[in-house]
Amino acid sequence: MRPFSAGEALDSAFRGGESRALTGPVRADQLTLKVVSIADGDTFTGLDSQNRKVKVRLHGIDAPETGQAFGTVARKALGDLIQGKSVEVEEVDRDRYGRVVGKVRVGGVYVNREQVAKGLAWRYVQYDRRGEFTQVEHAARAARTGLWADANPVPPWEWRKSERERKAAARRS
Repeated sequence: MRPFSAGEALDSAFRGGESRALTGPVRADQLTLKVVSIADGDTFTGLDSQNRKVKVRLHGIDAPETGQAFGTVARKALGDLIQGKSVEVEEVDRDRYGRVVGKVRVGGVYVNREQVAKGLAWRYVQYDRRGEFTQVEHAARAARTGLWADANPVPPWEWRKSERERKAAARRS
């Protein structure tokens, strides 16, 4: 039996599930932030206790870009959930842009999972190696929730790649 991560332990506690001791390496980097702006469906900026801005990217998910179908809807849903509120962030990593990559909770709601459950983000397979969001994404797809109502939803990573290629071709012309 593998040990819980800190996030899984909290999830289990919220659901009244199995409890196991936390063993092995667990990052204890916890931040409490007041959310001041929403960039898109998986990125926001918050202020820490010393009023420093901290940009956060939701771990393990990828929401549509603002110029993409459902991008504005995903951004609004994230804003409705966390804008102006105090959130708990479990820092998982830092990305190449210096953003905190984290698991975010507000009022007992696991925000990363909520975006996927609403059909407003994909499970980002490259970073969700444990498959934490697999079941909830399958459920959203089956129910044709959010972006899954679209006949051919385009994953954000594919959309970004096609945009880069389109812009490169335009520069060459």
